Formats: sequence, C-alpha cells, structure tokens
Amino acid sequence: MNAIQGQTTSKVPEVTLLFWIIKIAATTLGETGGDAVSMSMNLGYLAATGIFAALFVAAVGMQIAAKRFHPYVYWATIIATTTVGTTLADFATRSLGIGYAGGSSLLLVLLLASLAVWYRAMGTVSVESVSTPRSEMFYWATIMFSQTLGTALGDWTADTAGLGYLGAAAVFGALLALVAGTYFWTRISHTVLFWAAFVLTRPLGAVVGDFLDKPVASGGLALSRYSATAVLLVFIVACIMLFKQKPASTSH
Repeated sequence: MNAIQGQTTSKVPEVTLLFWIIKIAATTLGETGGDAVSMSMNLGYLAATGIFAALFVAAVGMQIAAKRFHPYVYWATIIATTTVGTTLADFATRSLGIGYAGGSSLLLVLLLASLAVWYRAMGTVSVESVSTPRSEMFYWATIMFSQTLGTALGDWTADTAGLGYLGAAAVFGALLALVAGTYFWTRISHTVLFWAAFVLTRPLGAVVGDFLDKPVASGGLALSRYSATAVLLVFIVACIMLFKQKPASTSH
C-alpha cells in the first residue's frame, strides 16, 4: 500500500492539541446547529437529516476530490458529519422510538463493524494511511458512525442516566483525560487510543451543546442556538486561520 513511495502524505490533519480543540468545538457546533435546523426552524428530525446528509455527501465528495490536505475542506466535512449525526441520532432514538440505549448499542456495533471492515480491507485503520479515495471512504464512514453514536450516548448519559449536562460533560472529560494519560504512560496502540478519543469527544460536544441551548428548567443556559452555532463557527475558522495545520504523514 504505497510502500514503494518513501512517504505517504495523508489528507487528514496531524493529530495535535489543536486538532482536539477544533474537534470538540466542531462536535458542539454539530449539536447546536443540528438542533437549530430540526427544532428552532421546526423542520423536524427527518427533514433536517435529509438536508445535512446532502451537505455531508457534498463535503465528502470535495474532500476525496482534493489532491492534498485542505484544512477548511476537512473541517467542513467534520462539521457535516456531526450535524447529520445529531439529527440522525435524534430521529432514530426519538422519532423511531429506538431509545438512547438501543440507539447507542446499534451504533456502537456499526462503528466496530466499520473499523473491522476497514482493517480487513486496508490492513490498518491509522489516520496516517488516509491518502487514497478507498481509505477515505472507510475513514468518513467510520467517522459518520462515531458522530451519530456520540449524540445518542451523550443524550443517554445526560438524560436517562440522570447525570445532567454538566455531570455528563464531567464524565466524558474524565474519560478523555484517562485516554490522554494512557497515550503518554502506556504502550497501548496509539491508533486504538485515537479512535477512543475521537468517539468520546462527540458525546462531550453533544452535552456541552445541549447545556448551551436547552431551557433553564432542563438544566441548560437557554442560549440562542443560532448565536451559539455562529460563535462556535467563528472560533473554528479563527483556529484554522491563526494556527497552521500540517497533514499527517508516515514513513514506510
């Protein structure tokens, strides 16, 4: 797999602290943005999912068509996955009545299956290997499942488990800190830890987004979904503009 080349340049960014900061902001935006379209605009979960699914397909098409790593294209695609993940999870768990536990379990199985098929087909699920259309298709499918899972898992923890938005945020924040500690102090596969952290940032963003825009009576701050989404988008764009991101690369 590109072994004859001295180096494979990935079309995804190098995994740094900046990556995780933008990722959490993007997942939070996915929650507020998804709710803005499905709830504030009163379009419902199905119609909102259709809109965001179209944007997701277009964004993935642009990402795959690109010849190299483009930060704006990449993060636009991430935002597309997290917004469609929000409305799709809400449609499945609420409109279809699967429930948070059922939805989380189903999506976890789909996520693990996606990783297994990807590994079987490509021999690795490392982000450094994402440099061909085939590997990108696996990458974005896996991310799509992880973003949708995160929404259902965040709602399950905050609502069904009764932890509330801040309590759930503390749980997922602690789990992320544990993954970070494991990264630095153990020899566990960094690829495994990356995907664990990637999955956990989504429910963290989901509950933080809910905390920002849900009613005070429900434990939120009742902020405008439109304003919260706009602020998060400006923050993400500022991060991309101010801090240069390099593509992940690996030597063979």
